[in-house]
Amino acid sequence: MLAKQVMTKMITALLMLFMVAANVQADDVVEPQALMEATTNQMLQALKDNKEALEEDSSLIYGLVQDIIMPDFDFNKMSKLALGKNWRKADSEQRERFTAEFQLLLVRTYSTAMLEYTDEEIKFLPFRGDLSKKKVKVAMEILQSGGPSIPMALSMYLNKENAWKVYDVKIDGISLVTNYRSSFSTKIRNGGMDKLIDNLAKRNEKVKKANKV
Repeated sequence: MLAKQVMTKMITALLMLFMVAANVQADDVVEPQALMEATTNQMLQALKDNKEALEEDSSLIYGLVQDIIMPDFDFNKMSKLALGKNWRKADSEQRERFTAEFQLLLVRTYSTAMLEYTDEEIKFLPFRGDLSKKKVKVAMEILQSGGPSIPMALSMYLNKENAWKVYDVKIDGISLVTNYRSSFSTKIRNGGMDKLIDNLAKRNEKVKKANKV
């Protein structure tokens, strides 16, 4: 139950990043921060443009999340980190199937939370990384009315195509990838890799139908 509560907290906080305007001064913005701010603005505009359509058919949110938010994530890298040593034990077909289902898991989770979104504010903190190292953390705070701020950080790297991609998210010091790794490891230990993938596929069926995957 505790793990589920932690995951819900993390997903909701991550969702806020893509749903609210970021407080970043133009002179302080570096490329990874600019990417996140652009994604935020695009998502907000898409929600406004599709407000009536979403009220009639909430499943349309899956396509918006898939098209706008998900391109900023490297799901191959996230899948490797989420499976840990089990990634090395998996064959190529299992890796491909898991990565596809893991992506849909996040699409489904973000989309569900997005439909229940309530207004919050995100403040980007001054960038302190070294872009030349091609791995950075974009730090921010979730500002809550009547409560303490929640620290959040996106782990990003520059891929071979010179594009910055998210490969992990930390909310209040808790890693999204590590949290999934613990859950997936237990399920693989109890039932095996194929059973884990099959269970994810069943849970993702609604997203697949909505997106005609």
